[in-house]
Amino acid sequence: MEAYTGFARVYDIFMDNVPYEEWGRYLYSLLREYGVDSGLVLDLGCGTGAMTEILAGYGYDMIGVDNSEDMLEIALEKKLRSGHDILYLLQDMREFELYGTVRAVVSICDSVNYITEPDDLVEVFRLVNNYLDPGGVFIFDFNTEYKYREILGEQMIAEDRGECSFIWDNCYYEEERINEYDLTLFIRDASASTEGNEIYRKYQETHFQRSYTLEEIRELVRKSGMEFVTAYDAFTKEEPGEHSERVYVIARESGKTIENETENQTENEKEMEK
Repeated sequence: MEAYTGFARVYDIFMDNVPYEEWGRYLYSLLREYGVDSGLVLDLGCGTGAMTEILAGYGYDMIGVDNSEDMLEIALEKKLRSGHDILYLLQDMREFELYGTVRAVVSICDSVNYITEPDDLVEVFRLVNNYLDPGGVFIFDFNTEYKYREILGEQMIAEDRGECSFIWDNCYYEEERINEYDLTLFIRDASASTEGNEIYRKYQETHFQRSYTLEEIRELVRKSGMEFVTAYDAFTKEEPGEHSERVYVIARESGKTIENETENQTENEKEMEK
């Protein structure tokens, strides 16, 4: 079943407890620490564009890629309100294409966990390496197995926000290392509702994520041709530990020379100007 269809309409409502501004400051600090203080940045798996907008606010020229048309529709609404010049592309991150290279790629909110086959994740990393400037930086996060096994586990979560509600039924299959969560959504239909007669539409989605160890991620980055630089326990500068729930990884482009990229490095800038 396709994910982020009905949920896209209410995603930001249910994610309003996520401190995106705080996450954005942390990501911005990492970008600057690794030499990316301006220029083109790709947000891979951008969703509704929350982080894309924040990074655009820091002055980066942003491109957002996501495979959910519904999520990108919300992102485009945000773009109209903010006035930021963001290019959004409806593409699968396993086979995305750009017009040239970028200074950095970011992918947060456990987007890489949605890539459930290691070989596919290697391909994502290869594409990132291909579209990075020489020495460009890739920053991404992932949920750990500890989080899936010990925190989410066999949990059922329900929330009611008035105009919408959901039931989140989570199950982690430890042998397969797959986390499955079934979403049942009830969203108020404003066009059909009348005073004293609220109409709610039911939507159902199933999402799958895979847990990876840091050692596995390190090896997959290496296989892709990129250089693994370091990893942090999320939102800190500390090494990940056995109880880390989210890990940030920094990798660098490897294999290109500046001379080989001279003709292509301005293609994305030209496209952004159209």
